[in-house]
Amino acid sequence: MRNLIITILMALVTAEAAEAPRHVMVYREKGRFGGWPANHGIWRWGDEILVGFSAAWYKARPADRHQMDGDKPEEPRLARSLDGGLTWKVEAPPSLLPPSQGGAKPVPIATPIPFTHPGFAMTIRFLDVHRGGSLLWYSTDRGRVWTGPFEFPLFGQQGVAARTDYVVHGAKQCTAFLTASKSNGKEGRPFAARTRDGGLTWHFLSWIGPELEGFAIMPSTLQLGPRTFLTTLRVKQDLDHNWIDAWISEDDAVTWRKIGKVGDTGGFSGTPASLIRLLDGRLCLTYASRSKPYPILARISSDGGNTWDGPRTLRADGVAWDIGYVRSALGKDGRVVTVYYYNDSAMPERFIAATIWRP
Repeated sequence: MRNLIITILMALVTAEAAEAPRHVMVYREKGRFGGWPANHGIWRWGDEILVGFSAAWYKARPADRHQMDGDKPEEPRLARSLDGGLTWKVEAPPSLLPPSQGGAKPVPIATPIPFTHPGFAMTIRFLDVHRGGSLLWYSTDRGRVWTGPFEFPLFGQQGVAARTDYVVHGAKQCTAFLTASKSNGKEGRPFAARTRDGGLTWHFLSWIGPELEGFAIMPSTLQLGPRTFLTTLRVKQDLDHNWIDAWISEDDAVTWRKIGKVGDTGGFSGTPASLIRLLDGRLCLTYASRSKPYPILARISSDGGNTWDGPRTLRADGVAWDIGYVRSALGKDGRVVTVYYYNDSAMPERFIAATIWRP
C-alpha cells in the first residue's frame, strides 16, 4: 500500500510539473522597447494566434518612467504563431501604419465591415489618450493586409482613447467597448457603443460606471448570454492603489451593475486585464501587478464572474514595474496563451513574451 501511495504521489507531481507554465519569447530586439499588447489586440483561428504590440525605441530614463525615447515613434508590429503560441514570427504590415508614420489618411467608412468573415480581425487605436478620436482598421485575411484607417466617432466626447475590445453579433452588428475622456479632459471613463450597419454608423449605448477621481479604462469584455455582458476595467485610485473591477450588464449593455474588485494590479497606475472563456465554460482573467515581485497572474471563475479563485502566479521573475498589458487567447487543447510585455536582468529593453499554461 505504501508503495502504491508513493507511486500515485509521484505521478501527480510529474503531471503537475508537465503542466507548469511555459514561457516563450515573442519579440526581443536590442535597442527597441516592446510594449503594450493590450493596446493593439489579440486574435485566434484554431492554433493560429495573432497579437499586436508597439516597437518603440529604448532610452534610459528615470526609474519611474517608461524606458523609451518619446521623440521616436511607437511602430506597430504583429506577432503570429501557427503552433498555438510555441513559436512566433514578427510582421510589420505597411497597411497598419498610422498616418503619422506614413500610413494612409483616415477616411469615413463607406462599405460595411464584414464582421463575420472567417479571416476577420479589427483593431481600434487611440491617437491621444486625452483628446481627439481613434482610428479603425480591419482585415479579412487574418491580419496580413489591413483595410483603413477609418475615422471613428467621438460620440460627443472630448476624446475617445480606444483599445481593441469588441464583440461581434452578426454580419453587420458589433459592440465596441471604449474609453472616453472625463469631463475635465483627462482619461478616462468607459462606455459601450454599437453598430448595426457594418460600421457605417456607431451609436452610444451606455456608460460603464460613474466618473472616478482617478480613472477606469481599458475594458476587456465577454458576452455571456443573449443580453448579458461581463467586462473588467483597469481602475486607478492613486499611484500605489490600483485594481481590476468587474461590471455586468443583463439588458444588452444598456445599464451596468458593479460586481466588485477582482484583482490588485499594484503601483504605477496598475495594468489592464484580459478576460476569456475556457473550453468548459469557466472564465479566465489574466493581468499583471506592477508591485514586487512583478508577477503575471491568473484567476478563474466558475459562476459567471461573481467569485474568483486564486490568484495563480504564472510568472514572477521581473526586475522592474514596467510590465503587463496582458492579452490572452485560448488554444484548441484548452491551454491559455497569455502575451504581455516584460523585463528581466538580461537586457534593459522590454520584450514581448508569452506564457502557455493550463488552467
